[in-house]
Parts: sequence; structure tokens; C-alpha cells
Amino acid sequence: MGLFYRKSVKLGPFRVNLSGSGIGYSVGGRGFRVGKSSRGRNYTAFSIPGTGVGYRSSSKGSGCLILLAAIPASLALSHWIFTSLT
Repeated sequence: MGLFYRKSVKLGPFRVNLSGSGIGYSVGGRGFRVGKSSRGRNYTAFSIPGTGVGYRSSSKGSGCLILLAAIPASLALSHWIFTSLT
């Protein structure tokens, strides 16, 4: 097994991830998150909070506009998922 390092800093719905391969960022809440990895790949992640079950899809390309457009949708979806599970 290889040694790795990762640190995550949360700023409200925003998250900055620091790793050995660079800096990544994402926005979202419990259950839904979109972001850009430290290797430059855009990703969308869905999960069922508290279960460890989820799905992550990634692609190459420019995702800055996708992230900005996804902020309201991700907040609404994460709020809906959180309130329906509690």
C-alpha cells in the first residue's frame, strides 16, 4: 500500500481539498456534491448520508460554470435529502 496525504477545509457548502497531487474544490451538502479534483477532473457525487453508499461520476473539461450553476441546485437537493431522512 502507498502512503497518501489529504486535508479538507470546509467553508459552509464549499470544501477545499489539499492532497499530494494538488488542490481540489467542491460545493454541495450531504448527499450531493459537484467539484473539480486536484488532477483537473470535474465530478458529480451522490450519496445516501450515513450509509456509505454513493455514486461518483467524473469527466475532463472546464467546470467553473458548471460549479457556479450547480450551487443553488445542490443546496436545495441536499436540504431535501437531509429533511426527508430525518
